[in-house]
Amino acid sequence: MENQSFLSKLRRFDAYPKTLEDFRVKTFGGAAVTIISGFLMVILFVSELNYYLSKEVVPELYVDSSRGEKLKINVDIIFPKMPCAFLSIDAMDISGEQQLDVATNLYKRRLNPDGSKITDEDEKHELGKESKNAADIIKDVLDKEPELDPNRCESCYGGETKELKCCNTCEDVREAYRRKGWAFSNANDIEQCKREGWSDKMTSQKGEGCEVYGYLEVNKVAGNFHFAPGKSFMQHHVHVHDLQPFSGDKFNLTHHIKQLSFGMEYPGMDNPLDNMLVTDVRGSSMYQYFVKIVPTTYTNLDSVVTRSNQYSVTKHEKQVSTTIAAGDQGLPGVFVLYELSPLIVKYKEVRRSFMHFLTGVCAIIGGIFTVAGLIDSMIYHSAKAIQKKIDLGKAL
Repeated sequence: MENQSFLSKLRRFDAYPKTLEDFRVKTFGGAAVTIISGFLMVILFVSELNYYLSKEVVPELYVDSSRGEKLKINVDIIFPKMPCAFLSIDAMDISGEQQLDVATNLYKRRLNPDGSKITDEDEKHELGKESKNAADIIKDVLDKEPELDPNRCESCYGGETKELKCCNTCEDVREAYRRKGWAFSNANDIEQCKREGWSDKMTSQKGEGCEVYGYLEVNKVAGNFHFAPGKSFMQHHVHVHDLQPFSGDKFNLTHHIKQLSFGMEYPGMDNPLDNMLVTDVRGSSMYQYFVKIVPTTYTNLDSVVTRSNQYSVTKHEKQVSTTIAAGDQGLPGVFVLYELSPLIVKYKEVRRSFMHFLTGVCAIIGGIFTVAGLIDSMIYHSAKAIQKKIDLGKAL
């Protein structure tokens, strides 16, 4: 008796009273609403499940307190109208460090006018060094001239220094001139260059293209790097490119930036300059890209931290004269001038809350069920009212 009394009292808390089956009416409208609402429930449930299973990336902003780090610059640029022999790549920063005619970790690849590579041997052609074909030619020439002493010390034509007293190759003479800050304009008067066919090599590469790829490592301070024709050197503390060997030429600086990024790649990384194609219509143009770098770290769910950078860019273009090596007008080439933000963005992957997922599923089911009930009730009562008016009309 006590159990029956307790159960009867407990029934009073039933918020879902049931009607008898005899008083239930099933309609075609109700069936259609049920099917549609069930379909919507499934779609929204799958969407909510996918959202729950995906990872959430939370950004945070801090002051960058890192010191003494290096900045890695990944480069892959195609110059379809600029031969590799003409190009020089230099990097410098506000700390005073300069990398002239960079050779470390950067490579050149000679290209045909249609963009295909010329030979397989040129695929890893280091900057500032002879291509394998040219080296073979020089070797063949030296083999034909047995009178050359391997221990010889040839003249640097006035460019001798304490570090470089002998210039046995044309490249040695060019390097000696660069250290002295002299323009290299008399290749045909230099025995080493005539012997190696330096002028012929420069002429033979006209009409070719060049792909520069690899990476640079620079100090993590503001600076710039550029791709420009002519050997670079310092003259009266001014950075100068020797354009005299190409006097009369109009350089075509059309370029396709396949990749330009700073640091390692992370999920969702966006590099604004990637896959950018710029056509030099006027010729001998100076392209300047002003890059604002924001240091970035990305921490995945396994707590693995990737240190990288993201950036924004502004482009400026102007036509310059090739009759001077440097000056107010500038130099034809592609210049990337970068500076770093004092703030660092930290992205962190986190798992989404299961309770939020459960709340969302309940909201979907309850909301659709309630709205479907209102629609079904409206359809049912509207149909009854219309049918009542039809029956009344027939009776009259």
